[in-house]
Amino acid sequence: MHYLKSLNVQVFLGILLGISFGIIAPDIALEQKLIGDIFVNLLKMLVVPLVFASIYTALTGLDSAEKLKDIGLKTIGLYLLTTALSVFLAILVMNIFPIGEPISSAGLEYAKASEIKPFSFHDMIISFIPTNPFNALASGYMMQVIVFAIFLALASFKLEQRHQELLFDLFTSINEAMFHIAKWVINLTPIGVFSLISYIIAKQGIDVILGLWQYILVVLGVIILHGIVTLPLLLTFFAKINPYHYLNAVKESSIMAFSTASSAATLPVSLRVVQEKGGVSRDSAGFVLPLGATVSMDGTAAYLTIAVLYIANLAGLTMTLGDQLLLGVTVVALSVGVAALPSASLVMMVVILNQVGLPVEYLAIIVAVDRILDMARTSLNVTSDLVVTKIVDVLTKKKM
Repeated sequence: MHYLKSLNVQVFLGILLGISFGIIAPDIALEQKLIGDIFVNLLKMLVVPLVFASIYTALTGLDSAEKLKDIGLKTIGLYLLTTALSVFLAILVMNIFPIGEPISSAGLEYAKASEIKPFSFHDMIISFIPTNPFNALASGYMMQVIVFAIFLALASFKLEQRHQELLFDLFTSINEAMFHIAKWVINLTPIGVFSLISYIIAKQGIDVILGLWQYILVVLGVIILHGIVTLPLLLTFFAKINPYHYLNAVKESSIMAFSTASSAATLPVSLRVVQEKGGVSRDSAGFVLPLGATVSMDGTAAYLTIAVLYIANLAGLTMTLGDQLLLGVTVVALSVGVAALPSASLVMMVVILNQVGLPVEYLAIIVAVDRILDMARTSLNVTSDLVVTKIVDVLTKKKM
């Protein structure tokens, strides 16, 4: 029974038991959500200090703005590439399996869509810049935290050596302290996963899930294909390593992302796992992962592409290959920018549906299973972060 001591095995058992408990005792499962909420909040508690300290120490460890530019361009380029590939795969699969029979939108309503402000490029760019860095830290606005940490790191290059060392030691100490707290919280993962999964199953109900089985299968199929084929191919091509050996070593992060459905909450786990088990340097992990948790959205981009094409089929709208490719470009562009906004995937969905002339009421059909699919797409988002981090780390070490 020694294998039961493995945290991954315990988490997997937590998922299975949570599904069973949610089906057998839904009333109790709905009441015990507090346990899962406490677990997620403990993880989120670590995110802002960990991101700020990680970004700062990673960038100051690079020693120059030139190295920052180099690693930054590699990171953004790879994140755009993985997102574009996930969208292309989604379009390909939806053309092979064109699910969705035309139905009327009469009687459908998705009230939340009316609460969302129209997308504005101006607002998106402004949302990246903190007017008050302390408010950004307190509110957890990740892009603003990252931008401020980058500016502080760049400014520290201009300071006297003793002041540089003082700041570096301070943020290194904060980093280490957050890692210790993260280890304590991670030990609670099996209990947290059990609580979260059982609540979702009890709330959504198996009947709703079975009613959209084709849509769910296509989304999950694309997510799994991208995770076990496309991303490993990129690892093999760029990093020249055995991709499955690496992904197996760091799978703890992907499992955590699935259970919490939050890239931010998974970040403390990812930072620890890639360094301790994935052989990634602290500097690469500290810069690439926090940025990825904010802008890398492979799973979300693939999901949105499938959802819009599915809704187009439900509405009886035929989209040409050109229309689909334009949709893909839009999704990739929005996935980088809208990530800084609240309810990012919902904002993107409404923007895209309006752009292609589809009624947002059709969202009412697929929103019932959104939480289940959110878990899967978040897991892919995090897996992509892990892959890009390893590639950037390998390329950076080769250049040194």
